[in-house]
Amino acid sequence: MRGARFMSWQRWVRCHAALAKRPLRTRQFNRCGWRVSSVHGFSSDADAELAMPTEPRNQADVRIYRPMTETVRTYLNPAHFFMLLRAHGTEFFAGVPDSLLKDICAYITDNVKQSQHVIAANEGTALAMAAGHHLATGKIACVYLQNSGLGNTINPLLSLCSQKVYAIPALLLIGWRGEPGKKDEPQHLLQGAMTPTMLQHMGVPYEILPDYAEGAFEVITKAYAHMEKEKEPFALLVKKETFEKYRLSSQAEVFSGENMLHREEILEEIIEHFPSSPLVTTTGFTSREMFELRVQKGQAHGHDFLTVGSMGHCSSIALGVALSRSQDVLCIDGDGAALMHMGSFATIAKCRLKNFKHVLINNAVHDSVGGQPTGSVQIDFPGIAKACGYQEALRARTGDEVRVSLEKLKETLGPCFLEIQALPGARADLGRPTTSTHQNKDAFMTQLQGKEGILSS
Repeated sequence: MRGARFMSWQRWVRCHAALAKRPLRTRQFNRCGWRVSSVHGFSSDADAELAMPTEPRNQADVRIYRPMTETVRTYLNPAHFFMLLRAHGTEFFAGVPDSLLKDICAYITDNVKQSQHVIAANEGTALAMAAGHHLATGKIACVYLQNSGLGNTINPLLSLCSQKVYAIPALLLIGWRGEPGKKDEPQHLLQGAMTPTMLQHMGVPYEILPDYAEGAFEVITKAYAHMEKEKEPFALLVKKETFEKYRLSSQAEVFSGENMLHREEILEEIIEHFPSSPLVTTTGFTSREMFELRVQKGQAHGHDFLTVGSMGHCSSIALGVALSRSQDVLCIDGDGAALMHMGSFATIAKCRLKNFKHVLINNAVHDSVGGQPTGSVQIDFPGIAKACGYQEALRARTGDEVRVSLEKLKETLGPCFLEIQALPGARADLGRPTTSTHQNKDAFMTQLQGKEGILSS
């Protein structure tokens, strides 16, 4: 604008073009792809070059942009990971299945012969087998587990495999449930936050397993170099969705037959026969199904203690309750959980409680973490219970047998045991408890202490 106090934008452009000292010409294309031509009011080539664009260039843009691959979500191929371990001489695998590891566990199940792969009763057992394999072959075995099972490995880690004891290397593949910053169930949050610290305090070096091939190669190379030099275990923490999806092709040996029931149908029969008895339900789908059954029937949750964590300890919790009660107390156990700490059978029998009723629902798989076999199809659970000292031990298979056996369980003095063989699987729309663990505990305690039958000390 004429007479303005400030420099016009045209003059500002001309000044800066002059300072740049670049020879500019009209009728050439600027870097935006627009043709520049003479414009009224400009007296120099520089003015024309810096003029506003008048029309687009009528030719294809030959520039090619690099794909933004760093923003694409990556997953680690189970076969690639498996071959990396094989390249370092690892042939033996043992462990307890975990939902975060189900894809690599499925691949191992499909591709490793049974003599070199054992789904163990608990994580400590798996690590001890890995130690035995190393003693026999000098090779490093792989032990897989969920971080909630890390506690079961503490004894063999510190008193067997430690560099200060026998110095036995083993690769620990740990599913990191409760990883900080990730949504998870309450039983995993504290364990997840403490997992790295626990490993540090036990002197177990660790790395987080990358979800891409090059990163996995580097970390695994580092792990084996450390184990071969220092002769001690090394852990790989596996975050959620690290592995690419892999579907188990080999079929686990499970129960089947006419008139057999699924676990949720069995639970419904149990609460029909024991409507007012305290129930302690095992971890996984069992507690989730029990919660939803109460909701469907409009019943209160105070009769049920839902053991959402502490796999394998359900029967011992129920035993502690029964020791202080006069009415019947039921433990609703699972085959995988019972196998994990089967020594509790002997403890229960030794206590000789007439009000202790132990129901084990056996579907022969780790149902809530991927359906891997527990090996319990061939196990005689009633025979084990009877040998430990239970007063009565029963088995049921069909719906009619379940109802008859539950009635007999109700009338028989304990400690008594009932194995119910079941079909595997759960509803696809199965939810989770909508009450907190604290609310569950408070409701259960209120129900217990509000009724007569508490034994005085």
